[in-house]
Amino acid sequence: MVSGRDRPGAQALPAGAAGRNGEAVAPTAAGAGFDLMVLRSMRRIIRCVDMYSKQLEMHSHVTAPQLICLLAIVERVSISAGLLAKEVHLSPSTIVGILDRLEEKGFVARSRGIEDRRIVHVRATDRGVALANSAPSPLQQRLADGLKRLPVDEQARIAEALERVVELMEAQHIDSAPILETGPLVRP
Repeated sequence: MVSGRDRPGAQALPAGAAGRNGEAVAPTAAGAGFDLMVLRSMRRIIRCVDMYSKQLEMHSHVTAPQLICLLAIVERVSISAGLLAKEVHLSPSTIVGILDRLEEKGFVARSRGIEDRRIVHVRATDRGVALANSAPSPLQQRLADGLKRLPVDEQARIAEALERVVELMEAQHIDSAPILETGPLVRP
């Protein structure tokens, strides 16, 4: 039987763990455990997301967070900036910056509320709707295609496991985009 350590490119699992095919795996170096595996996997995910976001920006001239906001705006036809922030899980100040850039590019238009001038309504322009309809998925296509090929129960387990990681990190209260971004966390 080949252990995870003997397989080319494989990462060894902590003692007592089973490999991808259920085989027993030799223990790793002293002190290494699942926490290190999780950290490495998260770093690889973040790197892949960052690289894909750069490709998306080169292709569509918008970043992934901008595209996600534009898609939410197009879906709603018109939405308040505050509701948009809640819907895409970003802080209101982050939304303002994203909307500034989308407006500069001619993809959205903003207007003040008639009854309450503090409320800013956002709608997609024709150019924004065209981009939303032609842009690639904000989720890396390879990942999206791979998920579609999996049985529904396995897709659900992956989604649940990622949600559990968020819970374990106690990050439920942190504003986050539906995609991963790198950089420092800024607390209000």
